[in-house]
Amino acid sequence: MIQVTGVRFKKAGKIYYFDPDEHKLTLDDYVIVETARGIEYGEVVIPNKMVEMDDVVLPLKKVMRIANEDDHRNVEKNEEMAKDALSVCTNKIMDHQLEMNLVDVEYTFDRNKVIFYFTAEGRIDFRELVKDLAARFKTRIELRQIGVRDEAKLLGGIGPCGRMLCCSTFLGDFEPVSIKMAKDQNLSLNPTKISGLCGRLMCCLKYENDVYEDAKRGLPDMGEMVETVEGRGKVIGLNILEKLIRVALEENNQIVEFSFDEIIEEDAVTLSIPE
Repeated sequence: MIQVTGVRFKKAGKIYYFDPDEHKLTLDDYVIVETARGIEYGEVVIPNKMVEMDDVVLPLKKVMRIANEDDHRNVEKNEEMAKDALSVCTNKIMDHQLEMNLVDVEYTFDRNKVIFYFTAEGRIDFRELVKDLAARFKTRIELRQIGVRDEAKLLGGIGPCGRMLCCSTFLGDFEPVSIKMAKDQNLSLNPTKISGLCGRLMCCLKYENDVYEDAKRGLPDMGEMVETVEGRGKVIGLNILEKLIRVALEENNQIVEFSFDEIIEEDAVTLSIPE
């Protein structure tokens, strides 16, 4: 077992484990830690706890110290400078007539680097832009191209459900979402109804997917021939949540809804939905 604390550097960002050392950290504490990008300021979202050694990637970097008022003021200053940098970079992009959309700007805690996040349809030759920015800000410049899902996470917004975007409020990582998930949940396959603001499939399709997959195990597929209490027929519809199955009977072509317990496989084993 090893003691760790979880730190997040951005709202709804990924959680990273650090060694708390001698610090007794609690929720909502702010700490200064060393990362691959240098010295960073982050929020404690998981207080000191013991975890298995296999659950973390060793060696863990130690928490340097709990953030003080000077650190808080430094972060606020960085945010103000980032707003100015956003305006300057936007104008430079227009000057160079580059086909790119600037999304966000971030200063590292120690101001050793300014990171510009942008989206673009393809590869962009921004060497001249970097030279101009380096001459203007007198520090290291990084231009990082991101995808449309990352853009939505950074900018935020209101989703089709009327709530703030999941990715910008609580989702730390993006999980794969497929059109099969929408099909399994009997949702409309109209792209405008199952896509989020980013234009990709909505992340929330993943939330209930495991329940639907468990419920479908052992059930007949669409188009499968089954035996019912009223005779043999073809499955033409499934309502997993209501535990109903729609069958077109062979004898009279009548369409009848049955409960799962009234559907019998060819080997006479009664089908039932997992609890």
